[in-house]
Amino acid sequence: MAKTRKLGAFDVSAVGLGCMGMSEFYGPSNGRDEAESIATIHRALELGVTLLDTADMYGPYTNEELVGRALRGRRHQAFLATKCGIVRSSEDKSVRGVNGSAEYIKKACEASLKRLQVDVIDLYQLHRVDPNTPIEESVSAMADLVKAGKVRGIGLSEVSAQTLRRAHQVHPIASVQSEYSLWTRDPDEDGVLATCKELGIGFLAYSPLGRGFLTGQYKRFEDFPEDDYRRNSPRFQGENFAKNLELVKKVEGIAKEKGCTASQLALAWTLSRGDHVVPIPGTKRRKYLEENVGALDVIITPEDAKAIEAVFPAGAAAGQRYPEAMMARLRG
Repeated sequence: MAKTRKLGAFDVSAVGLGCMGMSEFYGPSNGRDEAESIATIHRALELGVTLLDTADMYGPYTNEELVGRALRGRRHQAFLATKCGIVRSSEDKSVRGVNGSAEYIKKACEASLKRLQVDVIDLYQLHRVDPNTPIEESVSAMADLVKAGKVRGIGLSEVSAQTLRRAHQVHPIASVQSEYSLWTRDPDEDGVLATCKELGIGFLAYSPLGRGFLTGQYKRFEDFPEDDYRRNSPRFQGENFAKNLELVKKVEGIAKEKGCTASQLALAWTLSRGDHVVPIPGTKRRKYLEENVGALDVIITPEDAKAIEAVFPAGAAAGQRYPEAMMARLRG
């Protein structure tokens, strides 16, 4: 399997590294191991994982600073992707808004450049489409950043196929980032994955391991720390947890037969969905990073695909992927 793939005109590693969990959401905020997180980023670069994905709202703001520190003296080795568009309150981190105005985007980019300590961002992504701002305005502002030499490429996140086509007419879109995995097939069902392929746009699959669930590491709801984001996710609660755990056990069985881990099988399945698909599993530990990179050596045959589909068909996962309020912000 090729070790690099295309995001529009850009060559990136076939598997990227999501950096969000190094700063927030998964696990206790007071238990962060910055040294291990930075070592994980350095190890990723050593292994040829060039694509690093962050966002201003992770932390908030602290994840970009962490990635910036990790890239000192190594900037030339990385394809650096960050995002703007989700606005969080400094007083209450749970309060979030969406802003896609030209003025906001340009200010947010300047702030990200400073936190990352770089002169240019390789891929600047709009985290969510602002329902109050035409996508043409948002993309035009991002195009201005490309012309100014502050950004190399433009990406969108959680966007509909129709909005993507409108955006692509304003300026070439390099990538779309959306959740995609065995248990989240929305990009297949709503035509986004096919539209990306048609238009020559790369697809960044975030949470390709189902927020860790597809790894098989979690057996009980109580395995998640008290302040772990997943405790509020419908798929990790009550009967949904039990039903989804049964699906994972079946995936583990197929993985065992292939001589790989459940994580590697799930990532290899995502990679098999198209040459334009680049999964960006998140981890803050080197050992899991190395396991994820091993998925590049796992080949999904047509027989494997049928076996996986038989035990884990589209729509099999129990529960929505986000709480109701967050679901309302998707697919602009």
